[in-house]
Amino acid sequence: MRLNLKAYANSLEAAASVSAAPAYVVEGPGEILAIKGEYAQLRWRRPVPDVWLRLDQLEPWSEG
Repeated sequence: MRLNLKAYANSLEAAASVSAAPAYVVEGPGEILAIKGEYAQLRWRRPVPDVWLRLDQLEPWSEG
């Protein structure tokens, strides 16, 4: 998975963030660990904390 930047840009989550979304969440891939309601917990292939994002802000990741 990866973040759909257009869907995220004007969201409550983006407004609550201190800075712009890091590049790795837009580039992907992220793995969904859990889903609760309309949110998914994602883990990235980097030494960074897991994050919760709304499902409608995510899109499938494909290589290339």
